[in-house]
Amino acid sequence: MKTSYFANRCAAADPGAVAISRGVPRWFEGRVYDPLRPPWELVEQAKSGVITTEEYERRYRADVLGILDPATVRRELGDDAILLCWERPGAACHRRIVARWLDEHLGIEVPEAE
Repeated sequence: MKTSYFANRCAAADPGAVAISRGVPRWFEGRVYDPLRPPWELVEQAKSGVITTEEYERRYRADVLGILDPATVRRELGDDAILLCWERPGAACHRRIVARWLDEHLGIEVPEAE
């Protein structure tokens, strides 16, 4: 399993590509995994600066990840999944929060795809 972003067209075109963002590009033909998609309200508050990056992560972990079983998520996504959202590598984003969560709970490293 890896993470990436939509502008990485190689990763986005991969058969294992899975969007976990609220919106997806019109051209994206891969799967969308709803359980990891952040609520619109949370996205809007983060984008507008109403909440900090730290508050976004706290709430995403509580409201989204807190109700999911990591082993079930891994099984449903598959080991070849590439989790996609919009943010460029290095920017704060929920795909990296998911990667850390999977590592914390299952001991699997989820690197950023090149």
